[in-house]
Amino acid sequence: MRTRLVRARGLGRVWGSGLSALAVAAGVLVAPGAVATAGTTTADAATSDAGAQAVADVPAGYYDSAEGLTGEALKAELNDIISDADAVSYSQVWDGLMATDEDPANPNNVILLYTGESRAKSLNGGDVGDWNREHVWAKSHGDFGTSTGPGTDLHHLRPADVQVNGIRGNKDFDEGGSAVSGAPGNYTDSDSFEPRDDVKGDVARMILYMAVRWEGEDSFADLEPNDTVNNGSAPYHGKLSTLLEWNDADPVSSFEANRNDVIYEQFQHNRNPFVDHPEWADAIWG
Repeated sequence: MRTRLVRARGLGRVWGSGLSALAVAAGVLVAPGAVATAGTTTADAATSDAGAQAVADVPAGYYDSAEGLTGEALKAELNDIISDADAVSYSQVWDGLMATDEDPANPNNVILLYTGESRAKSLNGGDVGDWNREHVWAKSHGDFGTSTGPGTDLHHLRPADVQVNGIRGNKDFDEGGSAVSGAPGNYTDSDSFEPRDDVKGDVARMILYMAVRWEGEDSFADLEPNDTVNNGSAPYHGKLSTLLEWNDADPVSSFEANRNDVIYEQFQHNRNPFVDHPEWADAIWG
């Protein structure tokens, strides 16, 4: 029987798998489980982020109007703030991910979301051994496809191994299932997918971002989290109670905070508020 992340409000990361967040090896931050290719190293036993949340470079005043709010009022105000954004095309997403998910130890590589592997940027595509653009909020959940808008929002798009991405498909997120071949620490069953411990919080904060950013405006569906799985084509994603647990148990890493900064500074010019303020997830849905 494997152990799991458990909810621990106010505490650092509670590990069940022995994996780390961003590891420190030879003075260089590297991602967990990264393949030891030229210029990369693995050091899963060490961690730079356990016990403390990484600090992002939040512009002064960015969230001032949201301070002190809770519930639907907070959700609505955050929508106003983060909807002031630029859009990228689906083809531009390739360049975006090569910048946001660049391996800190090897600028020629990106870190893959589910496997933690460091893989060459040049291997982007659709063949076995390639990485592609994973929609963490499955694009069929609301039927937005790859149209400019939610389908190209970098805050929920991540590099993923082509085959692992196919196994995840459009499943909701929850705990349970059988081990995913080629992706240690990930599990899946017929209606849900469980990512490795190191990115459980990342996944939760991406899903919750989408629910705040895309509220039924601009002709797109109103995306909302719910506490079920097997949502199919409905504009819902779950499982909310599990996502809130993951958000609490897996704090923001330096890698996650950095990609939030890069998206803000170089591409969309908006931020994921749950990376900057993870406590707002419980303030809205807890």
